[in-house]
Amino acid sequence: MRYGFLMAGLLLIAAPAQAADHSRSIYVTLVLQAFAAKVECPNTDVAYQDLVQKAQQMQLPDGTTEKVRKAIAFMHTGGKMGEKQDDDLMAEVAVATQATDLDQRRLGMPGWCDMQKTNLAGMIRSKGG
Repeated sequence: MRYGFLMAGLLLIAAPAQAADHSRSIYVTLVLQAFAAKVECPNTDVAYQDLVQKAQQMQLPDGTTEKVRKAIAFMHTGGKMGEKQDDDLMAEVAVATQATDLDQRRLGMPGWCDMQKTNLAGMIRSKGG
């Protein structure tokens, strides 16, 4: 019986950490897609402050946006820009990159760009706007 209470207690302690990791993974994907949209989609821009605001809305720790930006830059430039981050974050960037690449190939770039206008509303904007 004590073993059951111990396990329940450990699960309650671990649940918030897992939720935070899941939120960060979602955020990493959003940021990667926002930067990809900036590069791949005509007349699309990203405002860094909008990314910071999204992280705050998702209750992620301060500095998350900068860590994610550096990790994406590092991975996508072969280490020439950005900075390597912790292994978990680098793995999240790799997974987000693969998922985004798959979506782009599946939908075609015009279709993917159209989808991002909806999915990333508030994180991407039209250039000049």
